[in-house]
Amino acid sequence: MAETATVTVELPDGETRRIDADAGAVLRDVLLDAGVSPHGRYARRLNCGGRGLCATCGVRVADPPDPDHWHDDLADRFGYPRLSCQLRVFDGMAVRVLDKRMWGTRAAGDADDGER
Repeated sequence: MAETATVTVELPDGETRRIDADAGAVLRDVLLDAGVSPHGRYARRLNCGGRGLCATCGVRVADPPDPDHWHDDLADRFGYPRLSCQLRVFDGMAVRVLDKRMWGTRAAGDADDGER
């Protein structure tokens, strides 16, 4: 029997949902199964299907695990969202689904605050 993990998800409108899933499941799949799209409006139909190529399923993760995918390594280093298709669910995981009118926006206060 698979261990259950609870994921707290904050939606772009501020609503918070708790989703129970199998620990170790792919976060993107868990979100989609729960009716929550990690993709922006235009990428909901056109995306890479979870292969880590299109970078449209980014989410913010509180206390993220160490990156094990090249994109997540760069995202971690430069303050960009992590790919939900490359993250495994763990109990107590907290994620924020982004309002993706503009993909790739850094979190406020991240990195160099535009000094370059």
